[in-house]
Amino acid sequence: MKGFAALYSRMDQTTRTGAKVAGLVDYLREAPEADRLWCIALFTGRRPRRVVQAALLRDWAAEQAALPLWLFEESYAIVGDLAETIALILPPPSRATDRSLTDWIALIRALPALDEAARKAAILDAWDSLEGMERFLFIKLLTGGFRVGVSAGLLTRALAEATGQPAATIALRLMGNWAPESTTYARLITDPAPQADLSRPYPFYLCHPLESEADLGDPAGWAAEYKWDGIRGQFILRGGTHHLWSRGEELMTDRFPELAVLADWLPDGTVIDGEVLAWAEGAPLPFARLQQRIGRKSVPRRLLAEAPVTLMAYDLLEHCGHDIRAQPYDARRALLQDLIDTVPPAAPLRLSPLLPTTDLAAARAGAREVQAEGLMLKRRASPYLAGRKKGDWWKWKVAPLTIDAVMIYAQQGHGRRATLFTDYTFAVRDGDAYVPFTKAYSGLTDAEFGQITKWVRANTLQRFGPMRQVPPAQVFEIAFEGIAASPRHKSGVALRFPRMLRWRQDKPLAEIATLDELREILRLHG
Repeated sequence: MKGFAALYSRMDQTTRTGAKVAGLVDYLREAPEADRLWCIALFTGRRPRRVVQAALLRDWAAEQAALPLWLFEESYAIVGDLAETIALILPPPSRATDRSLTDWIALIRALPALDEAARKAAILDAWDSLEGMERFLFIKLLTGGFRVGVSAGLLTRALAEATGQPAATIALRLMGNWAPESTTYARLITDPAPQADLSRPYPFYLCHPLESEADLGDPAGWAAEYKWDGIRGQFILRGGTHHLWSRGEELMTDRFPELAVLADWLPDGTVIDGEVLAWAEGAPLPFARLQQRIGRKSVPRRLLAEAPVTLMAYDLLEHCGHDIRAQPYDARRALLQDLIDTVPPAAPLRLSPLLPTTDLAAARAGAREVQAEGLMLKRRASPYLAGRKKGDWWKWKVAPLTIDAVMIYAQQGHGRRATLFTDYTFAVRDGDAYVPFTKAYSGLTDAEFGQITKWVRANTLQRFGPMRQVPPAQVFEIAFEGIAASPRHKSGVALRFPRMLRWRQDKPLAEIATLDELREILRLHG
């Protein structure tokens, strides 16, 4: 555990990619194989689930530190992170331990089988043998809240350097439905011929945002299509069985049973990259319709009828069992076209249409009319790469929708922003009342958050737990990607990806939008 804590500290104390890679390489070469496997799992989001409620940990920590609960809560409000607060207030450990990361995770996974008294005893005993950073990480693992600022590409690069394997090979090994409980480091990373996993997806090719059409050069060398507003996924048909993976490496097969029929027409050894869209009467439905099916492991008949789906295909990665990612985009597209031509028109599979490249700005401007987010631009000669590579694939999103609103509630942030009020609730006018309609916490500079924090503290009207009510005075321009009707919200709408575009200190309260204006945006764009 000491080695893993040292690695975490090393990652946390630098923003330099080279330094992070070096720290990972050192750990992956020196740590025991079981700890290496758990490190990879944790850094790719495969963390243990929460096994103890935060309220119990809070109570036990306050008791151990001999602090009244109100003082613990005040400390927590300032620190902004439960694990860090507990690690800071607990008395120093009375003994040392050399237990490994794997040992501690085994203890955590055994806790649910214990009664509350036994769980408390085991956790207090652990706290009494762990130093500050080790204690912090142990609590993060207990609560299921472990996260680290390391991208999949950075981890892949470090593993490639530590093992001497090509980065593309490592990236493919890390994909799929593996877990540290069911594999070993050797089977996952180093064995020369690991048993093929027929469900395993390829690493997704991601794109960079385009600032201007002029950055492309000659448009003749590019293919353009809509950037569809759905769920990115890979449809895999191998060994007579189909699988659907999300870009976040989540298996979604059972959530979209309509796609099972594609196995009747597509050849074995097919992998298609595309977008799952809610689709009816030859057109995509708003993302909000698809969102009703996200997070469900099984889908009731009602939702199958209300939000049927199709796979909008835009790339072919495997053809008749052969990896064709190295072929040019145009060649892959031609093979994909041939495949889709064999599928009946009523099947839930469509080829994303190519758009003229003579006026890309006009095509981008009309994207929202077809429930798209903008354009995807792909160099016709480009291979299908892994990760976010700059130069061959671009996304050119439509300008966001905007509305002016007033802040009516504020809440402190977390982590390094725990001392600042950064999470705001915004409202529009409805006659003499102010109706809340969205929350946002990004888009401003640290300096602006600092100024607003001072204002919030000086102008608090009421407190509701961590939330503070403030007078309607500070106006902001809110940007968002989409809007949908929502009976769960008082305003009747829900925004997609809201953020603060500008703090409008120049704008008076009388000029914020009204609820009727918000509803008009819903009518036009919902």
